Amino acid sequence: MKFSINQAELQDALAVVLKGIATRSTLPILSGIYLNAQNDHVTLQATDLELSIQYTIPALIEEEGRSVFPGKLFFDIVKNLPDAAVHVETLDEAAVITCDASSFSIKTLDAEDFPGFPHVDTQQAISIPFSQFSSMVKRVARVVSKDESRAILTGVLITLEGVTLKMVATDSYRLAITEAQLDEPAAEGFQAVIAGSLLQELASLNRTDDPLTIALAENQIVVTYHDTVFINRRIEGNFPNYRQLLPDSYNTRVQLNVSHLVSGVKRTSILGQQSSPVKFAIDVDSQTVQLSAAAQDVGSAQETLTCQGEGENVEIAFNYAYVLDGLGSVGTDNVYLEVQTSMKPGIFKAAEGENFLYLVMPVRIS
Repeated sequence: MKFSINQAELQDALAVVLKGIATRSTLPILSGIYLNAQNDHVTLQATDLELSIQYTIPALIEEEGRSVFPGKLFFDIVKNLPDAAVHVETLDEAAVITCDASSFSIKTLDAEDFPGFPHVDTQQAISIPFSQFSSMVKRVARVVSKDESRAILTGVLITLEGVTLKMVATDSYRLAITEAQLDEPAAEGFQAVIAGSLLQELASLNRTDDPLTIALAENQIVVTYHDTVFINRRIEGNFPNYRQLLPDSYNTRVQLNVSHLVSGVKRTSILGQQSSPVKFAIDVDSQTVQLSAAAQDVGSAQETLTCQGEGENVEIAFNYAYVLDGLGSVGTDNVYLEVQTSMKPGIFKAAEGENFLYLVMPVRIS
């Protein structure tokens, strides 16, 4: 195998494919990146047997061939090369990488030992503008559970009904829902739970005008974007019935400025620990919300924010870190907080122009 390629393009490709290599496997081949030089293109592949990634880039091919390079080492070498043409040549069980005045020789592995890229028969598929997909994922991904014992909560529920695309995530303490309208309706209802970690990797890819396509197979997800294919296992199981948590009405509703609320919560929580609650005392009569927090043997803090509110006066407390997570996903200037009672979930809703809802379980007020 012998080819030449632009350094920046090879680095970008390796950065994506590297996310698929196995980091703890006892099989050395799974820590490698498979390269296949053929027909004016180099195809890179990596897999940890759960997630498989394939990336294709154009290159000047002098000799066709294939080999497996040590993944992280190859990436580190290319990342530190100057911005010039990179020449790669394999000889027996080694590869020579040259660029400008730099030259490296590294050991390679046998391409015959590398697992073949999965061939999956897909059924339902949806296509989403990448910028829309990325912004939706960033709103809900931080709510995904990290508890592997409840695998279903480590994923994001994605549904498409008509032209309404919805993403839902919960860790059982809070719930995030975002919706968007697509240009074309789905031919049939689309529903899948996809690993939050994979969605975050996808959302961090370089933004282009190409759409992102998600296709479902019997037990796998196939995502295609630009010249890249991701194949991952679907998360099996029943996603919680989140709709039963959403109340039909509220007793109190206030509108607050997002940046003022974020600053107020941060200041109020300085005295507390990570899990300390911040109390929201809503006074509709004076159109104010008083934020307060107290830590035993340390002190207390209060801050008063102006609001536009309706309904009854109420006090409710939340884990401040959860509140900040939710507000970090609100893209509008103002946010609504809807409350029924101090012991029922509070709901933050983005103001008009953005369809985002964030539900937080309350903390008992002592």
